[in-house]
Amino acid sequence: MPAPHPPKFRRRAVELARRGELSVAALAKQLSISESCLRHWMAQADADDNSSETRLTSAEKRELTQLRRDKRRLEMENEILKRAAAYFARENVLPN
Repeated sequence: MPAPHPPKFRRRAVELARRGELSVAALAKQLSISESCLRHWMAQADADDNSSETRLTSAEKRELTQLRRDKRRLEMENEILKRAAAYFARENVLPN
């Protein structure tokens, strides 16, 4: 599911918030987003810029998502192979 706000909008919102000309609450209201949303974007931008030890960067999140998807696919493939092996093993054991 794509993000409701494009990355360019997010980056610009974070830049404006970091300038400090407006409070985070006022800026969020002006941009028609929630304050917590803007604070989340700021925290994620900090993690991306500074490689936080407690928060995953955006690249790490994408990689983790891809790894989880690959793991699910491999588990399904493994299950199919197990079933196929069991089926063919039964075929070879039964007398003709």
